[in-house]
Formats: sequence, structure tokens, C-alpha cells
Amino acid sequence: MQATLTVCIAGATGWTGRALVPAVLAAPDLALGSAVSRSAAGRDLGDALGGDTLGVPAHASVRDALDGVDVLIDYTSETAVKANALAAIDAGVAVVIGSSGLTAADFADIDAAARERSVGVVASGNFSLTAAMCSAAALLAARHLPQWEVIDYASAGKPDVPSGTARELAERLGEVREPAIGRPIDEIHGPREARGAGVAGTRVHSVRLPSFVVSTEVVFGLPDERLTIRHDAGATPEPYVAGTLLAARKVPGRTGLTRGLDALLLEAG
Repeated sequence: MQATLTVCIAGATGWTGRALVPAVLAAPDLALGSAVSRSAAGRDLGDALGGDTLGVPAHASVRDALDGVDVLIDYTSETAVKANALAAIDAGVAVVIGSSGLTAADFADIDAAARERSVGVVASGNFSLTAAMCSAAALLAARHLPQWEVIDYASAGKPDVPSGTARELAERLGEVREPAIGRPIDEIHGPREARGAGVAGTRVHSVRLPSFVVSTEVVFGLPDERLTIRHDAGATPEPYVAGTLLAARKVPGRTGLTRGLDALLLEAG
């Protein structure tokens, strides 16, 4: 019988964290040991969420919440997530990163720290199962199609650009190969910003408008044909729950950083 893993959720009173709490509580192989929420610090998490008392303490910082914890799940913010992950790694606690905003350099630092401590980290710009399939398909296409660009759609108020989903996709596409560009950026006429930002060699265009949550589109082009692979997220956090819990179950057996939920889904067995 599989041993129970004790989980801490950082950002437990946030948008995704609120959906994860009942899911962890309902899972027979997971236990919710603690939570991190600055607004609820010092209170019982259930009380802070407006429900029944859960016997789960909410702390102000990750360092205060790691006693007896096997896995930290982080859904906080781009300003807090790296420090949270490094604190958990330093304590020997495995990490699942769902927060966006980290750069390739940030992930390199996290990977180095995790390997030094022989700790596992799984990070994904999007823990939706269908988004993972979108990434897997795009990475396969990039092996055979030399030119692509990424379009990143999100709500008008989203502060980070590109989204974590789009940034991760561009960086992982860059690991396959650098895409060909029809005309070099320094040879175009007009504002270079119109050609998007360069992320690991991929041109990424961020659209920020009302009605979008997070949508990510990668367009591959060949003469006289195109392939578009796109993922659209709805207005609730429910699509991210199953993938996050899958990562929480698998991360304790790993060492170093694994990027992308699809990397877990495509593993044999």
C-alpha cells in the first residue's frame, strides 16, 4: 500500500490553492499538513476559507510550514515562488511549482540547488492535462517543422508576460532546436517590438484582453501549409487540480528539476 505523503500548499487561500485544498483532503494517499497564506497566518485553514475547522495551520512563510512535510505545492506569485522553492529544497522537501513568472535562469538555480540536496522539483507553466498534451504535440512537431511562433493570450490585468505556460513552451521548444526566421529581426522595417519578444529563440506575442483566462497557441509554418496547436483554459482552477496532484505523487522519487507535466505523463509506466 502506498505511503501517505504530507503536503503543504503555499497560496492555499488563492485562486488555485482553494481548489487544491479539498482535493488533497479527499485523496486517500495524501494528507494536508500545513498551508502558507499571509492573509490567514495564525488561523486554521478551514476557518480562513470560510468552512469547517480542518486542524491545518496557516503560516506566514514557507520556512515556518515545512515541519513534517514531504511535498510543497506552490501557487503563490512570481515574487515569492523562487524563494519558497529554495527554502523547501534546503529543508529536503520536494517541490511542485505551479506559480508563473520564473525565468530560465531561475529554473537553473532551482535545479542546481535540488541536485545538490538530492531533492525533486516538478514545475509546469500549466498543470492542466490537456495543456500537457498541447506541449507534447508541439515538441514533437518542432522536431520536424523548422519554423514556429507562439501567441500568448491572457486577461487584461495579468501582470506577467509572457504567461508561464507560453514561456515554458518557448523555452522547451528551444531545447529541441532554434526556429528558423524568415527575415532577421535586425533587418525588418518598423518597430521591432511588432515581431514579439525573443524567448529561447522563439518569437512570442502576448495579447492581453478581457475575456481571456490563459490561452497558448503555437503556429508552425511550411510553404503552402500551417499547423496550429492551441490550448484554451476556462474560468475555473479545476483543470489544474488533477495534474498538480499527479506531480505531487511523483516528485518525491525524483532528483533535480523536471519541467512540464507532459514529461511525467509520457514516462513509461
